[in-house]
Amino acid sequence: MSGQPSGHPDEEPIVYIVDDDRSVRESLEDLLASVALRARSFGSVQDFLNTDLAEAPSCLVLDVRMPGQSGMDFLSHMTGLGLHLPTIMVTGHGDIAMGVRAMKDGAIEFLTKPFRDQDLLDAIQRGIEIDKTRRLKDVTEAELQQRWKTLSPGEQDVARLVVQGLLNKQIAAELKVSEITVKVRRSHLMRKMGTRTLADLVRMFDRIHAA
Repeated sequence: MSGQPSGHPDEEPIVYIVDDDRSVRESLEDLLASVALRARSFGSVQDFLNTDLAEAPSCLVLDVRMPGQSGMDFLSHMTGLGLHLPTIMVTGHGDIAMGVRAMKDGAIEFLTKPFRDQDLLDAIQRGIEIDKTRRLKDVTEAELQQRWKTLSPGEQDVARLVVQGLLNKQIAAELKVSEITVKVRRSHLMRKMGTRTLADLVRMFDRIHAA
């Protein structure tokens, strides 16, 4: 697996199915095809791990109990593997405690077989929307990082002090440059960052340095 993909949120979504029961996989593939959703299915966690994920909004339908690594164990390790797919757990042997554990480990839904088709489809649509939102955030933050890299070292220095609330005169004293130089750098960095207000610059700066 090549790691978590970072495809654009507008790409055609895909649903991954991991279940050791072939009949279940085929049934779910048919269900998703009926609502024009792409699907890829796997008979084990290892088979899923051996594939390259599509760069598109996605979610995972994961069976709880399977030979080899169980779905529950895999769910608890997904974040450590750099996988952030919204996950729907399905099982034929569920109980309340198992459902609570799955939700604590990050599952967005826990469904006991036999479940209503519409319940699964609703959960899948919610998962895809969650993934679209995450991917849009990733794209936006990547664009902000690129803008920040276009700033000269001097402009970055001014930006760091501007967001701390320092006045141009104070920034000039801190950097040992003229106040005119500060004003020029400030104008350039605001233009390059695509913002006109200090409040927007502060928000951008926080997002850049929180990544």
